[in-house]
Amino acid sequence: MPASIFGVLARLGLTALATYDGRSIFPLAYAQAIGCLVMGAALRLKQPIGNFYSPLYTALTTGFCGSLTTFSSWQFDVWDAWTNAGDAARGGLRNALDGIGLTVYTFSIGIAAFQFGHYTMSLLLVSLPSVRVNQPPPRAVRYGMAVLAVLTYAGAFPAYFLMSPQFRQQVTAALLFSFPGALTRYLLAVLLNLRIKAFPLGTFTANILGTGLLGLFHVLQNKTVNPLSPNACGLVEGLIDGYCGCLTTVSTFVAELHELGGWRSYRYAFLSWGVSQVLLLVILGPAQWAGHVQKQRVCD
Repeated sequence: MPASIFGVLARLGLTALATYDGRSIFPLAYAQAIGCLVMGAALRLKQPIGNFYSPLYTALTTGFCGSLTTFSSWQFDVWDAWTNAGDAARGGLRNALDGIGLTVYTFSIGIAAFQFGHYTMSLLLVSLPSVRVNQPPPRAVRYGMAVLAVLTYAGAFPAYFLMSPQFRQQVTAALLFSFPGALTRYLLAVLLNLRIKAFPLGTFTANILGTGLLGLFHVLQNKTVNPLSPNACGLVEGLIDGYCGCLTTVSTFVAELHELGGWRSYRYAFLSWGVSQVLLLVILGPAQWAGHVQKQRVCD
């Protein structure tokens, strides 16, 4: 619970900091890179963290890194590039080049950051004296951590209702849906990842499902007829940033590419990216081309 909240807060904060005129790198790149870097380091620490307290490892990887990075928003950014959502003065070939650039850059920065985190942590473990953990935290500490985790998520509800309404669309609505999104991804991974050998079906399903839902929410949020009220728009934005953002993940996706290796990783990457783009084409394409949905957000 708290890991997913901190992950989505970090993603929204980094994206806001990186959104400015004249930027050279698209804002989401920072969250993707940091999440993959932490994931690489955490995987190297899997055994010592697991020996100490296994839920802490799950919180760091599935909760924080999985919520800090987002597959669905990456795919939506690629779609925006194909369709020239900003109505920039450029031709179709440059639209394609922009989409390819977003795709290749995210793949590259994610894999590079993961490898850097993994090997840096390996070097640190070799140079630092080993620390052996003989027993997990006492039961009272574990129960206290569980209660604190629940209270952390419970605090998202008064934050949504009591803070200024202008924060709902920006952050507080996303906090409400962060844990449900991360929990859905975790359950899909537990139930499906071992169903097909050499193909992480659970993470694949989470990424495809989240991307499709983001497309549907975008249609609902940006319809030109009977637009949503500000409160409803804030909830939909919370579903986009919170639920879809935490349901989908780039850090786990990159970690699985690293684990699969060879042609299996290429197959997994191509299917994940290709199916997501086709899904957005089916959901967003007809609505945008018919003029029922604007490319850029009209719900502010």
